[in-house]
This record gives sequence, structure tokens and C-alpha cells, in this order.
Amino acid sequence: MINIVFLGPQGAGKGTQAEKLSELLEIPTVSVGKLFRAEIERETGLGRAIAKYVEAGERVPPDMTDQIIGERLSEEDTADGVIMDGYPRTQDQIAQLDKVFAAAGRKVTHVLYLTVPDDVSVRRLAGRRVCSNLKCEENYHVDFNPPKKDPDYCDKCGSPLIQRSGDTVDAIKKRLELYHRDTEPIVDYYRRQGLLHEIDGNRPIDVIEKDIKEIFSA
Repeated sequence: MINIVFLGPQGAGKGTQAEKLSELLEIPTVSVGKLFRAEIERETGLGRAIAKYVEAGERVPPDMTDQIIGERLSEEDTADGVIMDGYPRTQDQIAQLDKVFAAAGRKVTHVLYLTVPDDVSVRRLAGRRVCSNLKCEENYHVDFNPPKKDPDYCDKCGSPLIQRSGDTVDAIKKRLELYHRDTEPIVDYYRRQGLLHEIDGNRPIDVIEKDIKEIFSA
């Protein structure tokens, strides 16, 4: 069973590369951000609680995150492995993920660490637009990947594009501060475990994809 963790700052391209790797390995991507947004969209009590943290650019509490991840790992399509996108982000979350994984009879096998400078993260995220249809959620960028038909609507399904509340410049900078303080230290933890693969994320998408494929073709 292959269980992969993607690390890196916001805007490093983790989501894009995780989806490409998901197709290659035929295992699902578990995006904590998407799980949060789906719960918020359903307007459950948990979703409303999560929304307050997301809109403020703050980290969602561990108990809420564990509940969301645990439910996702219980689904049948994760039986051969998963790709974790956006979790863990702190040393405490490493322990939490290990606990959730152990309960599901799995462990982390690979950690892919995408690196980009802060100014690149801000530029990438501030210009990001996402399809508002939760069944689609196609990603675009006003500079790098705009829709081909209409700048305000998704090419795939025709739904309006939105800027997520967490993609404003102020929210991005706050999240990057949290990343440098809390997430960078766990890189060394996974390096000591012999699980870490460091990848320069400030390159074309296809070049990064090729490097990642080579890791799993060895």
C-alpha cells in the first residue's frame, strides 16, 4: 500500500501534482482543503465551525481535521493507498496522522516536498480562481491559466469562477507565516525517517511531474 504526503508552502503546486500522481498510481487524493469545503457547502454544524477558521486564514483545530480525514479513509477507494494533500502541517499533526493511519492499518511511505519562494506563492494564489461547482472545482489562474472561453466561467462545466476567501493577499501572507513557523520543522522529521523527496516547485508543471514520476518508477 502506497501512502504519500505532499509538503510545501501554499501555491507550490501540491494539488496539481497530487492529482497527476493520483492518475498515475490509481489511488485517490485526499485534499483536506476540499474535504473542508465540502463540509462547509453542506452547511453542517461542523462545516460552519470550520468556515470560521478558513475565512480568517487560521488553522482548523485537530479534532475537526481528524474527524474529516478518518471518515475519508474509511471509504473503499482508499484501500490501495492515498495521497495526502495539505496535511500534516505541524508536528502535532504528524502524530495525529500516524494515529489515524494506524487505525486504518496504514503508514506513510513517501513524502514529496515541493519548494517555492514566498513571492511566488503569493503571486500564484492571489491570481487563482476556482470553479464554484463542488463536483468540478477546476483550477484556473488569471495570468498563467485563464479560461479559454470566458474569464469569469469554467471551461469544463460553465459554472462561475470564484476567488476563495483564503486566497486574498493578507490571508496568504498569514498562512505563509504559519507555514514557516509550524510546517517547515516537520520536513526534517520526514528526512530523518528516510521518506523525504525534495523537489523544486518553481519550474514548469510538466518538468516537476516528470521528476515525481521517476521517484515511483525506480
